[in-house]
Amino acid sequence: MTAKTFDTIIIGAGQAGPPLAGRLTAAGMSVALIERKLVGGTCVNTGCMPTKAMVASAYAAHLARRAADYGVTLSGSVGVDYRAIKARKDKVSNDARGNLESWIAGMDHCTLYRGHARFVTANTVRVGDDLLTAEKIFLNTGGRASVPDLPGVNDISYLTNSSMMDLDVLPRHLVVVGGSYVSLEFAQMFRRFGSEVTVIEKSPRLIAREDEDVSAAILSILENEGITVHLGADDIRFAKQGNEIAVTFTAGKAPAVGSHVLLALGRTPNTDDLGLDEAGVEVDKRGFIVVDDQLRTSVPGIWAMGDCNGKGAFTHTSYNDYEIVAANLLDNDPRKVSDRIEAYALYIDPPLGRCGMTETAVRKSGRRALVGLRPMTRVGRAVEKGETQGFMKILVDADTKEILGCSVLGSGGDEAIHCVLDLMYAKAPVSTLARATHIHPNVSELLPTITQELKPLA
Repeated sequence: MTAKTFDTIIIGAGQAGPPLAGRLTAAGMSVALIERKLVGGTCVNTGCMPTKAMVASAYAAHLARRAADYGVTLSGSVGVDYRAIKARKDKVSNDARGNLESWIAGMDHCTLYRGHARFVTANTVRVGDDLLTAEKIFLNTGGRASVPDLPGVNDISYLTNSSMMDLDVLPRHLVVVGGSYVSLEFAQMFRRFGSEVTVIEKSPRLIAREDEDVSAAILSILENEGITVHLGADDIRFAKQGNEIAVTFTAGKAPAVGSHVLLALGRTPNTDDLGLDEAGVEVDKRGFIVVDDQLRTSVPGIWAMGDCNGKGAFTHTSYNDYEIVAANLLDNDPRKVSDRIEAYALYIDPPLGRCGMTETAVRKSGRRALVGLRPMTRVGRAVEKGETQGFMKILVDADTKEILGCSVLGSGGDEAIHCVLDLMYAKAPVSTLARATHIHPNVSELLPTITQELKPLA
């Protein structure tokens, strides 16, 4: 079979693949873009867009139930139409995917192949009956939910973050195994839809990568909404119990018996079925493709972007990977992954916005530091909105006055965090934030105030 020759091949049409295809074709290169499932990747199809659409529906239901707190009278009880929620979610996702497909279809010199790509050699891949070759190949294959081999897991029907998107009935009792970001968003939204919800986590606290005060505050938020949380689970097992599922987790404690079980136990890169060994591409012990600071793999002419490289598991880091690759290849701009400041959000309500170092990381670094704290009960905008759970915390190097990190858990936290993140990228001292005049009334207006009240981190 004669191979079809392109200037570049991109495997995966997630958040990095299509924009890179756009840049490469605009530069005059021919591109083969390969996608075996749905264009848009996790974000558009089973991640950010559909879940945040559901979070919005859950927030509406929660606010309606609190109507009396705002002097608003509703007749009758507040319920949800889960099929309508799913239909709205599907429309948001389908519209985004349709727009992306139209954009790709309109790219000159870009050919979209639908199928599973596997390497034959370092510059040749097979997609179905087609053999494609190129001097430059870019991997953007993403990741999938991990399903550990826990006792009884193969004897039950379970859900992952992906299959949750297909659920068309509201669970009577959703048991969520895992206590991190994905699990907590689903736990709160389904509780607000009306399901009984239990969260089981093996660690002694939720979202263990966060500081203990953040974990404790989030636990309080969830428990205040009637979510049952079990921490320190040391022996998680599953078994059918009639039409339901029993999840045992700690000796001596009654099992959680649910109608549905969601496994939210981390992510696995989609790298095990690409034939990477045929190309000589190195992966680490977890299956992530090993890349350098400019996302080049161990094989010249092959790059890896997005979740499959282990450099970040977010849409924004995947897109930034595309920007780094394009800058180096097309703009003579030596951008690097190490220039990126860690930043992300947890979209429970209220949300958590995080950037830079945690307090735990600052302490481990051994540097002298300053800290500023403010509870949301002392933020006027939060009080006015009746959303006073959470707090803000900012960390500063005591010697250089460099901003080290920030956590904003509270109303608007996912937006307010960017006030700090942008200053960190600008390498501005904390005095720049302290002297800024923010708009009143707003959550972010208290960030300058906090930096005027810094104290030594004990």
